[in-house]
Amino acid sequence: MDTGLKDRVAVVTGGSSGIGFAAAAAFLREGARVAICGRDGDRLQRAAARLAAAAGSQSVEAVVCDVLDEAAVAAFRNRVEARFGRCDALVCNAGQARRSDFKNTSDDDWREEFELKFFSVLRPVRAFLPLLEASGQGAVVCTGALIARRPEPFLIATSANRAGQLNLCKSLASEFAPKGVRVNSVLIGLVDSGQWSRRYESGEAPAGMSKEDWFAGLAADRAIPLGRLGTPEEAANAILFLASPMSSYVTGDTIDVTGGQSRHV
Repeated sequence: MDTGLKDRVAVVTGGSSGIGFAAAAAFLREGARVAICGRDGDRLQRAAARLAAAAGSQSVEAVVCDVLDEAAVAAFRNRVEARFGRCDALVCNAGQARRSDFKNTSDDDWREEFELKFFSVLRPVRAFLPLLEASGQGAVVCTGALIARRPEPFLIATSANRAGQLNLCKSLASEFAPKGVRVNSVLIGLVDSGQWSRRYESGEAPAGMSKEDWFAGLAADRAIPLGRLGTPEEAANAILFLASPMSSYVTGDTIDVTGGQSRHV
């Protein structure tokens, strides 16, 4: 199947690990060129080396960038433009979950979650929008979470701000459609993008339980019909579709990558 991504340029924030890295690798397999960014320079360079080993260094650009820093995002955009001359797809993937309930979430925690969930989208979109418009088939894909529609009380600040982020993407889709830029979201359920493995390694699972058994228990506790956690590559496939011309008549929409955990119609 021709995804229409050959020789196009995809930018992936949070691209040094997990879903972001898997998305970058998927774009490269389709013949696109890729620019990734992340805050940890060492991890970023290791990721870039792995991507370059598979697709060639001429197709990969990696820039240390905190997406909450407006000047750093502008510098990232300038590097992409200087290296590749265009941007056809922007994947806003930076983010994390904050475990807290109403009682133990401080005002500063709420502000930090708002800043991360909103400005990790706003600043990259603002910086890359002129290039996306010039593409003629520009696409923005935001990596969100199922909790945007199915909030969890122990993730109260993250749930509320993920819902706001989803609303934001809907608004951007309407505003950017006349400019030829599509905006969509991928809502992730339990995907082992690294966070769950780290939690297992930190001792969160019962003593002596294998990671596979612990993951199966998590899936059972959350009544995931497919009975397992997802993989970063499975999330990346949805991102790839929404970023490509294959979804040219799709905007303001979402794809759930939840193993059937999503219950809304």
